[in-house]
Amino acid sequence: MTTSDGNRAEIIQRLLKPQSIAIVGASDKLDKVNGRPLKHLMDKGYAGRILPVNPKYEQIEGHDCYPTISDLPEIPDLTIIALPARFVADALVALGEKGGKAAVIFSSGFGETGAEGQAMETQLQEISSRFGMCVMGPNCLGFINAFEKVYATFSQYADGATGDGPIAFVTQSGAFGTAIASLVRQRGLGLGYFINTGNQADLDFSELMMGIVEDPRIKVAAGYLEGVKDGPALVRLAKRCRELGKPLILTKVGRMESGARAAASHTGALAMSDAVFDAVIRQYGVIRARNEEQMLDIMEAFCQPRRPAGNRVGIATQSGGAGVMMADRAEEVGLEIPQLGLETQQRILDVMPEYGAAGNPVDVTGQFVARPELLSESVVAMLDDPDVDIAIVWLQLMTAHVDKLVNIFADIQTRTKKPFFVCWVAAPQAALEALRNMGIPTYTAGERSIEAAAALIRYSESASKTDDSVMLTGNGEASVGNGNLPAGALDSVSAVDWLTRAGIPMAPVSLATSEDSAVELWQRTGGPVVLKVESPDILHKTEIGGVVLNLNGESEIRQAYNLLVERARNAHPKADLKGILVQPMSSGHVELVVGVSHDPVFGMIVMVGLGGILVEVLKDVTFRHAPFDRNEAARMLDELKTGVVLDGVRGKPAVDRGKIADLLSRLSVWAASMEGRLSELDLNPVLVSEDGPVVVDCVMILDASRQDVAA
Repeated sequence: MTTSDGNRAEIIQRLLKPQSIAIVGASDKLDKVNGRPLKHLMDKGYAGRILPVNPKYEQIEGHDCYPTISDLPEIPDLTIIALPARFVADALVALGEKGGKAAVIFSSGFGETGAEGQAMETQLQEISSRFGMCVMGPNCLGFINAFEKVYATFSQYADGATGDGPIAFVTQSGAFGTAIASLVRQRGLGLGYFINTGNQADLDFSELMMGIVEDPRIKVAAGYLEGVKDGPALVRLAKRCRELGKPLILTKVGRMESGARAAASHTGALAMSDAVFDAVIRQYGVIRARNEEQMLDIMEAFCQPRRPAGNRVGIATQSGGAGVMMADRAEEVGLEIPQLGLETQQRILDVMPEYGAAGNPVDVTGQFVARPELLSESVVAMLDDPDVDIAIVWLQLMTAHVDKLVNIFADIQTRTKKPFFVCWVAAPQAALEALRNMGIPTYTAGERSIEAAAALIRYSESASKTDDSVMLTGNGEASVGNGNLPAGALDSVSAVDWLTRAGIPMAPVSLATSEDSAVELWQRTGGPVVLKVESPDILHKTEIGGVVLNLNGESEIRQAYNLLVERARNAHPKADLKGILVQPMSSGHVELVVGVSHDPVFGMIVMVGLGGILVEVLKDVTFRHAPFDRNEAARMLDELKTGVVLDGVRGKPAVDRGKIADLLSRLSVWAASMEGRLSELDLNPVLVSEDGPVVVDCVMILDASRQDVAA
């Protein structure tokens, strides 16, 4: 049988906070994989019941040992299975028959080994589903709940001091995850939970992290990912973290392979999986760290409670050169280094030596060692400035002055409310420990401190952003044929009609099947028209010269009609030529490409970028998970590197970003309604004038393999 979401959540909580733990395959050799959990539980002071299972022993370390799972005197809240792979399935069945609902499987030899191992892993999935169980692993290190002293692990991380703390860390990699956990310990940040998911035969990263973030003792969630299979679950997790005000920091390596597919549109070709992952998690307020060190830097920034109100950074430094370097990096990552107010500058000048500098960065010189008030008053004045949201203090060495400097920073902390970081290059270990014990984030390189500040700022901006309460509704069901639709490219007339019904500003289009009908359609238009080849086998019309612009006479129409038919026949003799499209000429001094693609992990993804026919060369595009509101659409436009074009360049007028945002939001709602039916949609170009955007060409690809989902 299967369990409901509510039941699974309850089982996961029992798994993470068990009152009793069975260890199947337990050993009296406490240095072995199957002996270490017992040792850890005893050494760390686990207060629950420990139930070893192994027919070889009557007792292990004073605990009664039971020959089989069925012989256990109670149903354990958690069962650790530490057996060779070939015995695991039988043990899991026995646990299910006993009534056990939660298990951690250490054993390797499953999906990571090949087809035979994958078959064994599939069997575990079937067993856990049959009995309504929640299973962590196989091939995992297990987990630690340091609050309740649950050490269901054989990880070497558990050998050292493992006091609890505000960070929850879930990792798909055992060895690399252990390394990160050890770095957390070195910084004294404190892990409340450490979980290695292993092969994720049942419980995956998102479900486990969801069970942890509800714990009020956890303030920061962090994870290491090698891939994502359940995108919607990750989105739900990100949304819940944002609701709880708990930052989610992820390091993801590699690229998710979407599988071999021939992308029929520009959108599909540009929707690279890692770019989509990056955009989606940013959309929902997740912070992405490049590597383990940056993850630790960001964790440290979030472990202090202060949050910046904006992106304006004040820098106080012992070295002018260091200040310039940090200011450069701040600008590169989108932060502002504001000019300090006149009052602030005067406060600093009142304590500054003549050769110091009261700008931003503030150069306090090395005189602060003799005159501590020089540093403390300068930084306090900077943080009091209404145009500064966060400050960073840079210094180096100062081995002989650790106590004095620690006292200075304690004074600054007491007198201010805004966040500030310390960047102490070549810092004595005693200084690092003292400042971190005070809750002051401390870094050993200038750029690292800037990047950590940027992460804190981005999260604060994401947490404070307001959603547009009025979602524009696209009519996804106003289709050109309810029920099943033909797979492949939908004809242009039907596609334009469908999108127009959804509120997308489409240039009207009609199909001519003869010279005479083309002329008649032109006459109805009453102005210049465009003629285009229409064939499901010729999707990129410009590549064969399949578009002729600005036609406004009968002879021109007839000549262009025949020319396009000839070009289509020459380029693709076997193409199914439906006719020639006739469309009124549209104008706009900005070209956008907009599209939708079905990502195998996250579902429907909307893209926007600059470029027209050069979009695949420029690749200045950004993505969002559908649906989203106007405000999110506006943020998409802000991310475009060439977005300045929208605001008018070289004498061209600015365009209305709001109308483009309307188009994107409407399209996203329609796209979400098309989950299961739409494979790709390419709107290219979208011409934008002062009056707003209009779509002049579209390619819509339907996917028959998923239509039954929505039909």
